[in-house]
Amino acid sequence: MTFSLLSVFEGSTIPLFLAPQAGVSESPFRRLCREYGADVVVSEFVSAAGICRGNERTGKYLRFDDDERPIGIQIFGSEAAVMADAAAYVTEAYTPDFVDINFGCPVKKVVKKNGGSGCLRDLELVETITRAVVDSTDLPVTVKTRSGFSEATRDPVEIGLRIQEAGARMITLHPRTRADMYGGEARWSEIRALTEALEIPVVGNGDIRTGEDALRMWRETGCHGIMMARGTHGAPWLFRQARAALNGETVPPDPDIRERFRVCLRHARNAIEYGGDPKKAAIGFRKHLGWYTKGIAGGKRLRMELFQVTSLREMEELLAGYLERSSATAL
Repeated sequence: MTFSLLSVFEGSTIPLFLAPQAGVSESPFRRLCREYGADVVVSEFVSAAGICRGNERTGKYLRFDDDERPIGIQIFGSEAAVMADAAAYVTEAYTPDFVDINFGCPVKKVVKKNGGSGCLRDLELVETITRAVVDSTDLPVTVKTRSGFSEATRDPVEIGLRIQEAGARMITLHPRTRADMYGGEARWSEIRALTEALEIPVVGNGDIRTGEDALRMWRETGCHGIMMARGTHGAPWLFRQARAALNGETVPPDPDIRERFRVCLRHARNAIEYGGDPKKAAIGFRKHLGWYTKGIAGGKRLRMELFQVTSLREMEELLAGYLERSSATAL
């Protein structure tokens, strides 16, 4: 069955999206979030130049399984022709359900090459890139953006209107500027302004840490969908909690420590299997171990140990040891 991007907005429920996040939104995490209720997932952001060069490492970021659908592949770059070629290649070689353009990444190494939120310094470029990608693929093209490059250039409605005019079918707004990075509060009022100004669906993103936050964003902004990012780190069950809140149901509590560790280890096993090189994958998973153990009693000591692991077995032993110590203390 061919996926229709607009179909996710046609039901009675507000669709929930997993945000594209470098080093986080890998296939194992995407599948886990889908199980917990994410309606749509997006790949890590991928360099258009790397795609066009046939870079082997870049190609690994494009892989996904059918059980992850609906899924979009997000690309970034500053040259319209390269972005168009990358979108055309991704469409033919990987057949995702949509292609997403990144105008939001604030990371210095991306911005200095005018990629990600760097494009927001030139709205003509934003429009040109969007139109070029739209013309290069028969898939729906979506865009994720920030509200501007700096406070002086902050104008999410103008950005959104240009993106809509260029043919994008959906826009996700993270209402911070590049200069804001991840500090302060996301200005949800800008999501409302964009929703009221555009004809295409607007997805809200920023500062969703609880199920109740998702409900509050929807009520305050009228957005058509909600995208979650940092709030899901070590907490894929946030999707289940958000869905309950949006449905007017009792929001389930966070899982207890044993269940949290069970989910963590399942995630780790899948990540190591997916990663190919077990040691490298285990080292790369350390950041997730930090997130899954955040806020627990004695977590600092445990994380110091976990940040040294080089194998799944070490993770299992350390987490099991923590549970044993915790049980003994409780007695």
